[in-house]
Amino acid sequence: MPAQYPIAVMDGTCALCAFGAKMVHWLDRSGDIRIAPIQGETGAALMVEHGLDPLDPDSWLFIEEDGTVTCDLDALIRLGRRTGGLGWLLTWLKLFPKPARDWMYARVARNRYAMFGRAEMCDIPNEALRARLLP
Repeated sequence: MPAQYPIAVMDGTCALCAFGAKMVHWLDRSGDIRIAPIQGETGAALMVEHGLDPLDPDSWLFIEEDGTVTCDLDALIRLGRRTGGLGWLLTWLKLFPKPARDWMYARVARNRYAMFGRAEMCDIPNEALRARLLP
């Protein structure tokens, strides 16, 4: 289903995802991309709509205006293409076969709290970034 703007859906309590939200804000010069924490109403609804469990926030979604949905590492690659600039560096991950990309993503996703800690995305002090967050 087409959307008004692209939406990145990610874990709102993960420090790595909070860093990712900051990078989206920094790289997206157009200001179009919105961020929906999985723990929020919008993020949870989008997870369910795309067949994912919002109570198991290991997945990362990128939903484009035309309705194209990608998840996990492929979503990050797609987002990198969308933002351009340094975001294009993420396209290098396409060199790995999809099973390898899925394996890498799963390892980091399952261990992200132990590796990077927790951080509340809604506590980010940057007002412009917080304006991108969907409820």
